[in-house]
Amino acid sequence: MGLRFSKMHGAGNDFVLVDRRQEPAPLSPELVRRLCDRRLGVGCDQLITIEPPRSEGAAFAYGIWNQDGSPAGQCGNGARCAVAWARRAGVFTGPAVRADSPSGMIEASIDADGSGIEVELGCPDFADAAVGFLDDGRPREIEHEGQRLPFTCVSMGNPHAVVEVVGLDAAPVHEVGARLQRDPRFAAGVNVGFAEVLDRRQLRLRVFERGVGETLACGSGACAAVAALRRAGRLDARVTVRLPGGALEVTWPGEGRPVRLRGPATFVFEGEWCE
Repeated sequence: MGLRFSKMHGAGNDFVLVDRRQEPAPLSPELVRRLCDRRLGVGCDQLITIEPPRSEGAAFAYGIWNQDGSPAGQCGNGARCAVAWARRAGVFTGPAVRADSPSGMIEASIDADGSGIEVELGCPDFADAAVGFLDDGRPREIEHEGQRLPFTCVSMGNPHAVVEVVGLDAAPVHEVGARLQRDPRFAAGVNVGFAEVLDRRQLRLRVFERGVGETLACGSGACAAVAALRRAGRLDARVTVRLPGGALEVTWPGEGRPVRLRGPATFVFEGEWCE
């Protein structure tokens, strides 16, 4: 028997989902890398495993794995795809559900027509320890071609550095993103978001994810960007985040309150890995 999988995406951020509820052994990092490979495998930004629930009140759990086989702590687009997969598989039937993510329980709700899913991803954490940032006294900025680019650290269950830019299309996403990911101050690497504020209710965003590279969309990155820029007084509580793969809606009332992320979750195809 091969390994059954589903291919899905959320605003272009694509995933392979594998049902592991009856298989306690985790997928090996090598197998994850092969499945994620876009030429020799199925191809995806990240792989998601559907697992038995770990907490009372949760309908299921999910794990998140990067292209390089490393685990991830959270993924907003992946969370929505996991919820849509579980609903279609009959894991739950109502309009709302709780699930165990690698970073704790999340809550989700589905539109009556199934067109959108909203997930509550917890409270943004700006503490250095939450991000794995080692403060050595240097300014929180990176220099590129004579320009100093400040960044803000925030955790959404996974580490993010948010860089505000003017002119997102010309932003040095790959160069600066890769350098920040290698910066020794980030103990476990970091996802780097480049954000351009259009007005108080809209921003554009490109994200260079650790273990992946630039993706068409990043849900936790959208939440991190809104939290960082709202905390700086640049945004309202509800913001449309425009990414290369589509738009997401992020709502953050403010300090001590959880972030909610709304967007699509699309099934692409089902298959069987026969290797």
